[in-house]
Amino acid sequence: MSWQKFRPKTDKATLWRYLTALWLLLRDSRTPWLAKLVAGLVVAYALSPVDLIPDFIPVLGLLDDLILVPLGVMLAIRLVPERLWREMLQRADAQPLRLPRMLWGLVMVLLVWAVLLGLFIAWLMRTLAAA
Repeated sequence: MSWQKFRPKTDKATLWRYLTALWLLLRDSRTPWLAKLVAGLVVAYALSPVDLIPDFIPVLGLLDDLILVPLGVMLAIRLVPERLWREMLQRADAQPLRLPRMLWGLVMVLLVWAVLLGLFIAWLMRTLAAA
């Protein structure tokens, strides 16, 4: 499968088309489990109402959407047989879906933030105890 042929573009319409195709892949029994896992994480993150880096943080807030989502889409595409990916793209074009908000994407992002906060607190407590 050629990278140039399936390189995720950053324009909103193409990215939405790819997310719709990934959503369809999640529901297809022919999709390999690793591809389902990656596609599920990408779709959950992209549709989550909360970002890993909030958008109000200058530059970094938008970079996570511009880098993480397209890289995740690219990885998911590489894990799927080419014929299956083409079929899902055709289905996404034929029947545009309204994708749901992903609450488990919200949970995933909040869990990452909780782990990072816990690690920071543990580091801070060790640093203060050593001083």
